[in-house]
Amino acid sequence: MNRNVKETFAEGKPTTAPAPSPPAPAALAAKVRTLAPSMTRSMQRVAEAVANDPAGCAALTVTGLAELTGTSEATVVRTARLLGYPGYRDLRLALAGLAAQQQSGRAPAITTDIAVDDPIADVVAKLAYDEQQTLADTAAGLDTTQLSAAVAALATARRTDVYGIGASGLVAQDLTQKLLRIGLIAHAHSDPHLAVTNAVQLRAGDVAIAITHSGSTGDVIEPLRVAFEHGATTVAITGRPDSPVTQYADHVLTTATSRETELRPAAMSSRTSQLLVVDCLFVGVAQRTYETAAPALSASYEALAHRHRSAPRG
Repeated sequence: MNRNVKETFAEGKPTTAPAPSPPAPAALAAKVRTLAPSMTRSMQRVAEAVANDPAGCAALTVTGLAELTGTSEATVVRTARLLGYPGYRDLRLALAGLAAQQQSGRAPAITTDIAVDDPIADVVAKLAYDEQQTLADTAAGLDTTQLSAAVAALATARRTDVYGIGASGLVAQDLTQKLLRIGLIAHAHSDPHLAVTNAVQLRAGDVAIAITHSGSTGDVIEPLRVAFEHGATTVAITGRPDSPVTQYADHVLTTATSRETELRPAAMSSRTSQLLVVDCLFVGVAQRTYETAAPALSASYEALAHRHRSAPRG
């Protein structure tokens, strides 16, 4: 099924999801870091060239960039489209914008590795840098059109189911707890069997969210597919916008991650970016439902207040 044109099974009416917006110039390097592992080697050469020398590549025609990277014009165009641009002309404009930003004095991003014998102070500094870079990359690459559409669906949903396994399951729990505190009905599912049996009950007016960095976790894709086929609005939070999970997603929210290392697997840095997207969703929903969300938050704080007070001394 095409995720951009979805037939709502409950009503039999086709609906069209908003088209993704081209990434801003500042998001280009983040997109390259996120998507390069899933590209062919020839496309990687094009992506690395534009990320490493945006000014030089901005001055090249599609033929010139193909010659520079030892690829074909078709490969250059395919790379531009995979990075989120309608064509090479749009990519050149983004490259020119990125070059201008860099010439204004902005320091280039540097990825640092953690060595086994690093002092703990260096570990703290490197982790802090990577976390900051991951958050900045996610913010720069997040499609606000898709985000707004997902927020609108959540704000009016009869019920929301969120699917995640492992580290992504913790993020799913975080989102559902936030939604529950503003009076919305939400459930997190880390058990794949329970997720599917609950997805069968969803219909138009409900929302299903799949959280998977790789985008290929079968235990998350399966319940999202079931929810999709039963007419629910579906959302994928993933680091791979061209991955299998997006086939069943009305709205795709892309996350970034720092380069995986031996001491810092992808699950650690991907969770950081996922939590940022979750916070964006929650705040957006709280804004749209403020008249009911604010009293619900106050009530939840009041209900828990006595648990945070110091116990009286005997």
